[in-house]
Amino acid sequence: MIVTKQVLPRRTILRGMGACLALPLLDAMVPAFTAVARSAAAPVARMGFIYTPNGYIREYWTPDIVGPNFDFKASLQPLEPFRDKLTVVTGLSNLQAEAMGSPPGPHSRASAAWVTGTHARFTEGADVQAGVSADQIAAQALGRHTILPSLELATEQNEQMVGNCEAGYSCIYQNTVSWRDADTPLPMEVHPRVVFQRLFGDGATPDEQARHLQTTGSILDAVTDRINELSRRLGASDQRRLSQYLESVREIEARIQRSEQHIDDPTLTLPPRPRDIPQTFEDHVKLMFDLQVAAFQADVTRVITFQMGRELSPRTYPEIGVTGQHHATSHHGNQQAKIDETAKIDAYHVSLLSYFVQKLQDTPDGDAGTMLDNVILLFGAGLGNPNPHAIIDLPNLVIGGGGGRLKGNQHVAYPVNDYVPEANLLITLLGKAGVPLEQLGDSTGRLPELGDPDDLVGV
Repeated sequence: MIVTKQVLPRRTILRGMGACLALPLLDAMVPAFTAVARSAAAPVARMGFIYTPNGYIREYWTPDIVGPNFDFKASLQPLEPFRDKLTVVTGLSNLQAEAMGSPPGPHSRASAAWVTGTHARFTEGADVQAGVSADQIAAQALGRHTILPSLELATEQNEQMVGNCEAGYSCIYQNTVSWRDADTPLPMEVHPRVVFQRLFGDGATPDEQARHLQTTGSILDAVTDRINELSRRLGASDQRRLSQYLESVREIEARIQRSEQHIDDPTLTLPPRPRDIPQTFEDHVKLMFDLQVAAFQADVTRVITFQMGRELSPRTYPEIGVTGQHHATSHHGNQQAKIDETAKIDAYHVSLLSYFVQKLQDTPDGDAGTMLDNVILLFGAGLGNPNPHAIIDLPNLVIGGGGGRLKGNQHVAYPVNDYVPEANLLITLLGKAGVPLEQLGDSTGRLPELGDPDDLVGV
């Protein structure tokens, strides 16, 4: 660290015509002689919640070894390079997704209960009800320090917000996993361009932003002078950090622009669709993950929820040799071919997750190591075995160092017949992020196997 007299406010934002740009954590944002001590003692707490739909295939996922140095089955092999930042948690239950006298609607209930621990009200109208979700509890605490309290993202679009999407259950139960309170579901954004402008735009009208982008080609061009002026006042390490950050922002923007230009081929006849969504699922997911890294890096938000896919997803995966729809394939009827295909989808989703984890590992977090060292990610699903719509033995991956509060390199297994609530994991992870909580949904207590529940990180 280079100690200078230059001190920047932590929430420094560079503004230009039609654009603004939040900056990553720089040494110059903390008073001289205290930056290293502060960053090392209390790294910034960040949380991510990533949902994968339609359950999973246990035989290709769950390690045989419980405890440290567990084995990696085929579905989890993409994460093997990050063993020390990975905890596999098995055996937890999502019992609030049971019917409880309601008509069939297992996918809707599973999605609604995943991070709320509550039972979805049976309705296809606007009077939906579940419960406040763990990500929004985190946002209430961690969001006090950021421009956006939270960011809710997805890859599959369903414009139908009310009406029947499964046996009389409202579509909203599948369209989101985030609930501000019991009656307020939050929309998930699928458009990378909209996310980009939410992170780096200045609040101008869409028309003004469009005119600006058509004129300049990049949101960064509007703040070039301010970037150059700031860079001259920074030390060498801050200049490198700022340069790396700006390169990542420009690269994301270029990919969004390429995805928009790619569909202008006049020989193609396509139905109406959002212009900024990449053509392939993989490109879309990776772009959304890159936006999440940028949001964390610039400290625009510290809480992100990402619905990688919706329950009942009809998506096909020809890129990995699965041409049947995900939902239909997951109801495998114990046919080995369908079991194998579902497991391939599981592994593919995990491989895309590993792309995100690698990005976090490659991104410095001030003087407190890397983003991966300090983040807490939960990757999971509301269903276990998809064939019978099982709500027990859910797939859960806890990723990141949590600022030293997470062990990693362990498989924590709970007896399935003990019906330990998924919500117990949620309140444990919230505590690790400095958001202590005694009760969430049907939780019965914290999980001591993930470490001292009172070992909390400052926010």
